[in-house]
Amino acid sequence: MNNTPKDILLKFWGFDSFRGSQEEIINAVINNQDVLGLLPTGGGKSLCFQVPALMKEGICIVISPLIALIENQVDNLQKRGIKALGLKGGLKFSDVDKLLDNCIYGNYKFLYLSPERLQQELVQERIKGMNVSLFVIDEAHCISQWGHDFRPAYLTCSILRDLHPKVPMIALTATATKKVSEDIITSLNLQQPLIKKDSFYRKNIGFGVIMTEDKNNYLKQYCRKIKNSAIVYVRSRRKSEELSKYLLKNGLKATFYHGGIDQKAKSERLNLWLQDKVKIMVATNAFGMGIDKPDVELVVHYQIPDSVENYFQEAGRVGRNGAYSKAILLTNTTDKLLVKKQFLEVLPDVSYIKKIYLKLNNYFQIGYGEFTETKFQLNFNEFCTVYKLNSFLTYNALLILDRNSVISLSENFSKKQTIKFKTDKETLYRYIAENPKLENFIKVVLRTYGGLFEFDTQINTYLLGKKTQISESLIDLNFKQLATDNIIDYTSIASDLEILFLVHRDDDRTINRFANIIDDQNQLKIENVSKMLAYIENDTICRSVQLLQYFGETQKGVCGICDVCIKNKLGDVDVINTKLKIIECLKINKANSRELQDSLNINHDIIIIALQELLEENHITLNSINEYELI
Repeated sequence: MNNTPKDILLKFWGFDSFRGSQEEIINAVINNQDVLGLLPTGGGKSLCFQVPALMKEGICIVISPLIALIENQVDNLQKRGIKALGLKGGLKFSDVDKLLDNCIYGNYKFLYLSPERLQQELVQERIKGMNVSLFVIDEAHCISQWGHDFRPAYLTCSILRDLHPKVPMIALTATATKKVSEDIITSLNLQQPLIKKDSFYRKNIGFGVIMTEDKNNYLKQYCRKIKNSAIVYVRSRRKSEELSKYLLKNGLKATFYHGGIDQKAKSERLNLWLQDKVKIMVATNAFGMGIDKPDVELVVHYQIPDSVENYFQEAGRVGRNGAYSKAILLTNTTDKLLVKKQFLEVLPDVSYIKKIYLKLNNYFQIGYGEFTETKFQLNFNEFCTVYKLNSFLTYNALLILDRNSVISLSENFSKKQTIKFKTDKETLYRYIAENPKLENFIKVVLRTYGGLFEFDTQINTYLLGKKTQISESLIDLNFKQLATDNIIDYTSIASDLEILFLVHRDDDRTINRFANIIDDQNQLKIENVSKMLAYIENDTICRSVQLLQYFGETQKGVCGICDVCIKNKLGDVDVINTKLKIIECLKINKANSRELQDSLNINHDIIIIALQELLEENHITLNSINEYELI
């Protein structure tokens, strides 16, 4: 083909120039050189392989970790008239066979698949018969045991070298330390690779950490100031719904996004946000992968992430158009304790994983040395109850068994049953009087779960069965009756876990082969949380300097726009004067931060810093309705 990289860029993407190291990486790939590309979030990693792939004969094979990411990239290529397809989960053997045939005979330019799919013999055999132009390992940090998102299945990516030894390979990531980078090169057997690392420094992002017991109020204030888009990251589905409703109630256009909503709803909400019909997306951490919305001007982390890598990647989705933007983390002392509990106390050790593996085999009556291809249905809640297991630890143990190819978990595990009461309490009391047979059942449900009148709540039917002494099938019928009578909204999706055993039962020896990885991964997670907390607590060094140091990069000078730099620029006199003014105001009346700002007409950032210092010095406190008052 006679086209140059810039011709391809202009024709399909409408840009007339490359950014950073893009062009150098593209030229290396065109010349069949292996590449390790370390580009920041929003740095245009996809173009580094998509442009050269369009210039080469044959098909580009992309290994990517998330189905959502695969779908997004395939959709974007197809919209540009480029033939691309992805092998999604849940495909039958015959469907996979047909799609791979299309790759060989259908003049496709891109094939996206997960590392787990790459392990299939059929897939490997068909790749061997393809005219492959380029291998791409996206989110390449997943290949490293020391990466924050280690996926053992990524280790099989090296098989691509055996299938087509002369085809160049490019590995790309936005969050790799030096140790992880070295691991990537070794694991993929990259041959004399070009290693390009663009600076991770984003000069237009003002990072900030706000210590406050009134996170909702700060969130509301930040969201009210935006003109374009925002993302609010939370750790639970319930919190995403809760905060979305809070923002809507306060006159802000918001919606939520998490793994529990169906694909149609996900697409609708994403499009509303992309089209600026909704400004604020409250979401769990999977949201944003592969989504390129340049005008996001605010990212708020409402809860503490589990690692600096994840935080930096998510915060990096702000300000891709180069405009001044904010990445704010709202936290408090309780949050710091919670993050340790939620991330560290539920890490199963080797002995616990061995215990769960043994219980699984006994539960399904699989004998020592036996191998079965039967797919088993597991009621997770029942399993935990029968063996008196901690559900969080057990869930994480099953994930580790799945990740290390001991078992395969179906996606049904994420499905659930939820209810929400639609009526007011007076109407409900009348309904109970008219339907006495349901009285005890309704009362048990109300005593067991909080917030049933406010938002959809996940129900454990096995637990309710124990409490009410009735079968799960009858519980389901009762909920359906309440839904028919317009008392509740009821969603029932099969919650059983489908398990396929992938190896012969060998008890402890099955786990011993990756036991050292479990220990190392647990230690890594402990270190990751510790470093994340250290970043939060360090209010003396520029935030950008801290983040870049984590990734082994030295920044010349400070950013000038993070909370630390602003505090230093303001000077002690400004903050002291503001603190004195706040104290004078609070002598007259209690007030929230917005009322103080309106009353004093002082810059929002100065107010925040002054309030934080007054709280730390025990001059003021925050009451139950989020008002500041003197102690």
